[in-house]
Amino acid sequence: MKLEAKALSDLPEVAGKLIDFLDQNNRKKVLFYGEMGAGKTTLINAILDMMGIEDHSSSPTFSIVNEYFSVNFGTIYHFDFYRIKDEVEAYDIGVEEIFEEDAYIFIEWPERIENLLPENAVRLKITLHDQVRTIDVVL
Repeated sequence: MKLEAKALSDLPEVAGKLIDFLDQNNRKKVLFYGEMGAGKTTLINAILDMMGIEDHSSSPTFSIVNEYFSVNFGTIYHFDFYRIKDEVEAYDIGVEEIFEEDAYIFIEWPERIENLLPENAVRLKITLHDQVRTIDVVL
């Protein structure tokens, strides 16, 4: 699936389509790939908004993970592995146990923990060109 956001105002529609796609394919784990500034966190925030999460004002860059609860979607984890030193650090915070949960899990910078990633995760790549974000979604 390929989606496009020509402006930030398009992100709620894109987020809604992604949630529907996840639901239709019975998937809850999403890996967000993209260069710095491509819009990974911004898109995740739009998804969290659509899931009814109101207290998600920051990326978990410094805490590595934020945990939320949605009445309609249950537990949601948002990981940002940008500042992680190595996979051991991720392992030490218990990512393997969290990845096994029946929860929505959104992961920024998944390439930093390639050997620990959950199976059957949806891969989402965001590219930014001339202020247009193209989102490629692959099962």
